[in-house]
Amino acid sequence: MTDEKKIIVDEDWKNKAHKDKEVVKEECNNPHHNHDHQLPPGDFNSLVTLLATQAMFAMGFIAVEEGKEPTKDLKLAKFHIDMVEKLEEKTKGNLTDHEQKVMAATLAQLRMGFVEASK
Repeated sequence: MTDEKKIIVDEDWKNKAHKDKEVVKEECNNPHHNHDHQLPPGDFNSLVTLLATQAMFAMGFIAVEEGKEPTKDLKLAKFHIDMVEKLEEKTKGNLTDHEQKVMAATLAQLRMGFVEASK
């Protein structure tokens, strides 16, 4: 005599699983679906912040897992800092005062962070 357990899957269960799958698919494809998180507006400051965050991650200032030492990739960090510098160069004279201040402060912080990460 064996102690094997049999799993019985009936048609009702299959139909319910299929319906649930279709509901999830519809919600994901619905552009008006209210997702659990809110995204900031797609503006210039958000773009600068996005690039700066990538640089900080590459410098090892942002950990992926709690308790695990973040990895450093200084070449990648320099690339992202260079991207912010190029953005500053290409937008010169076209930024508001606030945007220019955000850009200057961000670059200053990234450069200081790079020096620190390089030690």
